[in-house]
Parts: sequence; C-alpha cells; structure tokens
Amino acid sequence: MPDQRPNILFIMSDQHTQRVLGCYGDDVVATPNLDRLANRGVTFDNAYTPSPLCVPARMSFMTGRYPCRQSCWTNSDMLPSDRPTIAHSLGAAGYQPTLVGRRHSIGPDQLRGYIRREVGDHSTNWVGGVPHSLGVLNKTNDPYRVSLDKSGAGQSSYECHDYDVTDATLQVLDEIAQSRQAGATEPFALSVGYLMPHQPFVARKEYYERYEGRVDLPDLSVSAIDHEHPYLTEWREFTGITDVPDETIVRARTAYYALVEEMDAMIGRILDKLEALGLSDNTLIVYTSDHGDQLGERGLWWKQTFYDESAKIPLVMAWPGVLPQGERRPQVVNLIDLAATLLDAADAPPLPDGEGRSFLNVAHDETRPWINETFSEYCTDGMAPWTLPTPVRQRMIRTDRWKLNYYDGYRPQLFDMLNDPGETRDLALDPEYADLRDGLIARILVDWNPDELALEIAEKTEGKELLRDWSRAVKPADAHRWTIREEDNWLENHDQ
Repeated sequence: MPDQRPNILFIMSDQHTQRVLGCYGDDVVATPNLDRLANRGVTFDNAYTPSPLCVPARMSFMTGRYPCRQSCWTNSDMLPSDRPTIAHSLGAAGYQPTLVGRRHSIGPDQLRGYIRREVGDHSTNWVGGVPHSLGVLNKTNDPYRVSLDKSGAGQSSYECHDYDVTDATLQVLDEIAQSRQAGATEPFALSVGYLMPHQPFVARKEYYERYEGRVDLPDLSVSAIDHEHPYLTEWREFTGITDVPDETIVRARTAYYALVEEMDAMIGRILDKLEALGLSDNTLIVYTSDHGDQLGERGLWWKQTFYDESAKIPLVMAWPGVLPQGERRPQVVNLIDLAATLLDAADAPPLPDGEGRSFLNVAHDETRPWINETFSEYCTDGMAPWTLPTPVRQRMIRTDRWKLNYYDGYRPQLFDMLNDPGETRDLALDPEYADLRDGLIARILVDWNPDELALEIAEKTEGKELLRDWSRAVKPADAHRWTIREEDNWLENHDQ
C-alpha cells in the first residue's frame, strides 16, 4: 500500500522581507513563481521570526523553541548537538531528511539530524573560524554602511551559491524520481536553503536593470516617527546610516528587488522540476524566510529590530488536495509554530519541550481556534564587531492587535497594529495606554528575566572567547562549507 504521508519540500531564504512579494501586495517586484505557489495554497499575513537574526532564528525553527529556551541568541552561539531538531523527528518518523544549501549552524554538527547535505554554507563552522572574503564587496554582508555604498549592478558570491543550490536541488529531485521508478514509495523530506536576498545589495545586471527607475525611496522617513526610540537612534548612529543619500538608498533597494526576482526564478526551476517529474502530488511545499530586511524604512537597514519589515516573514504553504487554494490567514504565527505544523502534517513525533503550536488546522480552516500571541527576541553579547559594544536584551510580544517591544534599560515601544500598521505612533508614553503597556510587559517577563539572561549570556561568552582563540590557533577544518571565490564579486559602473 502506498505511503500516504506527504512529501515535504521546504524552502527557506535569508532576509526576505514579507512586503517585497507580489502575493503580499507589492506591485513592482516580479515573483511569478512564489505567487503561483500562493495561488495554489495558503498565505499567512502575520508570520514572525523568533529572532531578527540568522542563527537564533534558524535554530529556533529547528528545535521549536525560542532562543532563550535553547541558549542560542547570537550568530556565534552553538546549539548543543543533543538537542533534538525537526530533522531528527522527521527521521524518527521514517523520512530520510535531506538539506541542500544554507542552514547557518555553528559547531561541529553541521547535519543537525539531516542524513544528507549538499552544497553547504558559505561561512565557517566555528566561532572565530577562518572567515570568508567577498573581495571588493568585503563587509557588505554585515550591517555596515559599506553595504549601502557598494550596491547596485554586479555580482556577489551569494548569487553564485544559490545557483549551485538550485542545480543540486534539481539533481536530488531527479534521484528521487529515479528511485520511485525503481519501486520506492517512501515520502521524501527535502529542505532547500538560499542566501538571497540577504545583502550584499548587488544583483546581476540583467535583473538589476529591470528595476532601475521603478523602485522608490522608502515609505517612511525618520521624521515620520513620533517619539523616536533612543536605542534605535544609537543603532543608526553606530552603523553610520544617519546620512545616506537618496541615490544610494534607491540603488540598494533596487538591487534588493532584483535579488528577490532572481531568487524567485530559481525557485520556479525547482517547482517546474517537481511537476515535470510527477512528484508534486501529495507534496507539502512551504516557502518562508528566517527574518526580513528594513530596506531603509524609518532610516533603518538590514534586520536587528522588531519593526515588521525586520521581524515579519513571508509564509506560503501549498498541499494539493489537502489545503485550500488561494486563501489567506490573519493568525499570528511564528517559525517555531511552523516546525510543529510540519511535524503534525508528517505524523512525526513532536519536539521534546517544543513551544511551537501546530497551525495545520488553521491552514485548513480560518475559523479554527487559535491564540494570537507570539514573541521574538534579540540579544547580543558584544563579541561581533558590528554589534553595539554593550550587550542588549530585547523582546517583542505581538498579539492580534498590539505589539510591545521591550528594551532592557530603555523605555518600551507600543504600537496599535490595527490602526497603525506602519508602526509610526508609539503609544508607550501615553497615559491612556499605561495599563495595556504594563500588562504586555508583565506577559513578556513571565518567563524571560533580563537580569538572569545577562548573567547566562556573559558566562557563555567566556567559553566562546576560548573557543574563538582555539579555532584561530588550530584552524579546524570546516564541514559542508561552500567555497567562496573573491573574483566572483564585482560591481558594474560604480566606484569600488
């Protein structure tokens, strides 16, 4: 009897802000392939990341736990290898989970429960390991002003990586089809990880030129914000983005739009191959990202904040014959909930102590019960050169209507997401909303103590400093690392 569990094709990009997608209402960007996926499935309008930073967001998805529950807050934090992941659960259920491309995991365990991995990541496995160089685009992948100044038409290694990921994914699908022809019936679980549209804000000329003159300045300037938050002012000044010329802003945004379309074309090749091989029946396809990008809104770039451009993510699910087609969901969900949902669909064991809630019933039917509440965290330890030297501890709560951002040592922010979706009117100082503000703060602090976190993060930093010194001295080999070539990075018609 054929196995009735679904195949799973899970695609995760890096730093794709939800709003730059046709199916989310952008009428400039061309994303026909993700749009057709949305037409065939369910689109979630209020999906959030557990952290607006790569490693904690991705490890939270893998474990179904918030960063504070797995002591993984920064891009140099190592998830313990005895922590079960979604890949372990799928394997326990009889799948042979395969990963192609990016996952961004620190430490010697680069499989995290996957039994096969192709292409790999562009960065080192180790704290303080041998870094990659983007040549003339060096440092443009981090939150530095240079990422805006050196933007436009050209090419980055990140694009090259993703073309390799796409080709390798097509090869894996061919192998799956061949095994089916030989009589195999077991479902597959294939995860695909892209680097795009993460900065560098550099895109191949053929794509960049499609958006020249069509991408405008951001909708919101700094002056549009009342009660500008002091921490965000510090962050903007620290990263040197207080005086970015309009020409530079538009050029970086234009490249980002081009990268989104370029990635969409890659995803289209995968979807076309899936259908051509007859593998689309009973396949649950999911597209999402780890976090967003602010793209100059409110004078901010990259991620690292709780504004929706940074903390909200695209989430599209299609499952022919099972999920409805062309429907949207307003429920507030999180990547940790997505982990629980995928395991629910696969009839796989739930993650031990997982905090995520399966929204599979909500995907089937919008009227099913759901509690609209989720959290996101951003904590630093001062080790990364691009972070403020003083560590920060921050947490967001989003409910059906309200968003409160808690900054340890600073005042909070409070936004009415129903009447102010642009998050321009901070109500935290308004006496009329004092009880609401204090209640949301209390909810944030129920199981999240910033003083205890400060001690735990500081203790962990001591160990990471030793690991950093070790890796710099002995230069351990990397596993599943994709090789970056400096010569693959360039800019056209721009002073380099």
